[in-house]
Amino acid sequence: MRAVRLTQIGKPLQEAEVDLPEIGASDVLIRVAACGICHSDEHYRTGISRIDHLPVTLGHEIAGWIEKAGADIKHVARGDRVCLHYLAHCGSCKFCVRGLEQFCRTGEMIGKQRDGGHAEFVKAPGRNAFVLPDEISFEIGAIMMCSSATALHALNKARLKPSESIAIFGFGGLGFSALQLARAFDCDQIYVVDVNPAKLASAKMLGAVPVDATKGNPVEQIMDATNGKGVDVSLELIGSAKTMRQVVQCLGALGRAALVGLTAESMSILPYTELINKEVEIIGVSDHLAAELPMLIEFARSGKLRFPPDTLRFVDLDAEQVNASLDAFRNSIDHIRTVIRVANDV
Repeated sequence: MRAVRLTQIGKPLQEAEVDLPEIGASDVLIRVAACGICHSDEHYRTGISRIDHLPVTLGHEIAGWIEKAGADIKHVARGDRVCLHYLAHCGSCKFCVRGLEQFCRTGEMIGKQRDGGHAEFVKAPGRNAFVLPDEISFEIGAIMMCSSATALHALNKARLKPSESIAIFGFGGLGFSALQLARAFDCDQIYVVDVNPAKLASAKMLGAVPVDATKGNPVEQIMDATNGKGVDVSLELIGSAKTMRQVVQCLGALGRAALVGLTAESMSILPYTELINKEVEIIGVSDHLAAELPMLIEFARSGKLRFPPDTLRFVDLDAEQVNASLDAFRNSIDHIRTVIRVANDV
C-alpha cells in the first residue's frame, strides 16, 4: 500500500510502498478516507517532539471504513464508517481502568509510536474505533479526533461552567473547536486572542470578542473589556511561554488556566500577585479521553460543532503536498486545518 513516511528527523517526508498491516483478534484494519495534518506532525518532523523509532507513518487524525475486524470485535463490522481515537492503550493498568489512558504505562500514539493515517490503510485496536454518523463527513470526523477532542478535554479539565467567561489564546484548529464547544457549554462571554486578521474576523462571526495581539497587550485588552475583573477560564493553544503567562494574568479570582500548547521554553510567574492572591489554578492538558468522544461526536452530529468548507484545505496522499502543508505551519495560516483525502471515493 502507499504511505507517506517520516524517515529522517529534519528531512521531508518520503513516499513509500509498505506491506498491508496484519491484524489480530482485537484489532481492526481501517481503509483511510481522510487524515488531518496536525501541527504536532510538524513537531515530529523537526524533532521538537521526540520520536524514537524510524521510519514511521505519521497521521493521528483518522477516519475511514472498517476493512477488516478481528474475531473479538463486535461493535463495528466491515464497511462501517468510523473515526479513530489515537491513543492505543492496554485497558488494564491503573490509569486505563480509571479512564485515563493518556498515562497508560504501555500506551502508544498512532501516528507517532505506531504507523498512522498518512497511508491507504491503518491498523488499530478495535476499542479505538468509534462509529461515525452519516451526518459527519470523513474530513470532519478525522480532524475532530485531535483538535476538537483536545479542545473538549481542555474545557473539561478547566471545569468550564454555564455563564462563565473564557479567553482563548490561538485560533487554529483547537481554538476554532474550543469557541464552538464553549458556546455549547452555555459560556457567557468568549474572547479570542490571535494576530491573524482573517482568524479574528472568523472568531467575531462565531460570536466571540476578537482581541488583536498586534494592537497591544492582550491581557490589558481583556482586563479593560471585563472592567478589571478578568475571565473565569483561559486556554493557551499556541505553545509560547509569553502567552502561557498571559493566560494566567488575564484570570480573575478563582480562575483556571488550561495549558495545551507545546513549547520547550520555561514560563515565569509572579507567585503572589499572579497566582496565590487570586487563588487561580494552572492546569496541564495532555491529549484527551476515549470517554469524551461520544459527546464530541454528538456535538458534531447535531451541528453544534461545525467546520464550514472555507475553513479547510485539502491535499492528496502525496509527499510533496503533505510536506508543503507542514511547511505552512511556520507562518500563521488563514484556514483551520489541512486534510489529506486518501481514498478516491470520499
